[in-house]
Amino acid sequence: MTSPLTSDRNLQSPVSKLSFPMLNQAIDTYHSLLTPDIANASWDQLQDQARRRGLFFGTRDVITVLRPRLLTFDQYHFLQNAISSVMPAFSKAYQAALADDTIRARFCLTDWEETMVREPFGFQEPSPSSRMDTFYLPDWGVLQLTEFNAEIPAGQGYTDVLSEVFYGMPIMGEFQREYNVFPLPTRNQMLRTLLDSYREWGGAERPRIAILDWQEVPTYSEFVLFRDYFESQGYEARIVDPRECEFKNGELLAGDFHINLIYKRVLISELVERGDLGLEHPVIRAVRANAVCMVNPFACKILHKKASLAVLTDERNEHLFNTDDLLAIANFIPWTRVLQERKTVYNGETVDLMPFLAQNKDEFVIKPNDEYGGKGVVLGWTVSQSEWEALLQERMQEPSIAQKKVALPGEPFPSFVDGNVEIYDRMLDTDPYIWDGSYMSGSLCRLSTAALLNVTAGGGSTVPTFLIEKR
Repeated sequence: MTSPLTSDRNLQSPVSKLSFPMLNQAIDTYHSLLTPDIANASWDQLQDQARRRGLFFGTRDVITVLRPRLLTFDQYHFLQNAISSVMPAFSKAYQAALADDTIRARFCLTDWEETMVREPFGFQEPSPSSRMDTFYLPDWGVLQLTEFNAEIPAGQGYTDVLSEVFYGMPIMGEFQREYNVFPLPTRNQMLRTLLDSYREWGGAERPRIAILDWQEVPTYSEFVLFRDYFESQGYEARIVDPRECEFKNGELLAGDFHINLIYKRVLISELVERGDLGLEHPVIRAVRANAVCMVNPFACKILHKKASLAVLTDERNEHLFNTDDLLAIANFIPWTRVLQERKTVYNGETVDLMPFLAQNKDEFVIKPNDEYGGKGVVLGWTVSQSEWEALLQERMQEPSIAQKKVALPGEPFPSFVDGNVEIYDRMLDTDPYIWDGSYMSGSLCRLSTAALLNVTAGGGSTVPTFLIEKR
């Protein structure tokens, strides 16, 4: 049988076929162990730990199911190899954008971004911490990278603590009688990344870390998890609202707290555009004056734009990449284009882009160039033809992309409903964390019963990911 996403350019998956029955058997074993007593005790403990440890996204539960995501070592190594193969292309696109105004224009930056992304920031990698949002079909050996979150990858705190919570649940104790289970912690990687960037920036004294974002955001509970972790490792850390900051006498201050390292969770666009300070915001002034190290820096905006995937898959830019890069792009990144009147190539044939998209709405997704949480994403097959055509014309007025539809994976996950275990199929994504712009370690996983998999968008669940092997 042929994969729904395979083209003649795709590589065969290196994942062992033995991984699939082992994973399915492990999932079946886990579900079979959810006897009424085990399920009830596990659910009670999960809810108690969620309350104690602040596992909420705003007022919603982060976790709503009784099983974590399970992967075999072969499947995890496939993900790592795929990420390693495609990241050099992103790096080359970034370097080309800095060097060439024509290439940089294809990322569709705003005027203020044009100024800020080219300013020095004190260390080499523009996105020391990032996340690739993907859909992974292990049975097919197919991975599609649909968004590159190069600015503020979230979720590490939630998944780390969820891993600890699941480890303590009765169901996991039973499951570990038959399987070895390994967590994928990432807060340690985040701290290491912050410290390495700070030292490369020139920081000599012990850093004082500000976790920077608005106080009212729904991810505030995750900031608490990070603050507690940083402090447990011996580093002074505070959660700081940008409105608290002032830049005075060459120092960035939040009250009496002198900040020299920013773990930036606030969106740069909100920092600039919210309020009336713009580029005169104290945080921006301090960063531009080299008075504070900020991770990730302004330069991350280039690759964070969803147009970065269009730059990689556009035939106009093939000269930027070598043969290995082009093969990785063909294998792992769906066809993506910025919405504009032009000719382009699709499946080896030249097409007139906008009429072509209008005629094939069921095969494409439209996304804003710089939004998050599923905002502005429209799935072509969910709207009428007239709505789709109007949308295409409307979105050409602001930077937006069209991206080829990809297959959505699904797995059964158990919920605890009215005292009973109910197992439902849920769609899920696989979102590897990337460090230093080169390698993968750890992964976010989100579940949903809707085609738009995003907890921010108002539904779904986050689950921890464990690697397993049969005892």
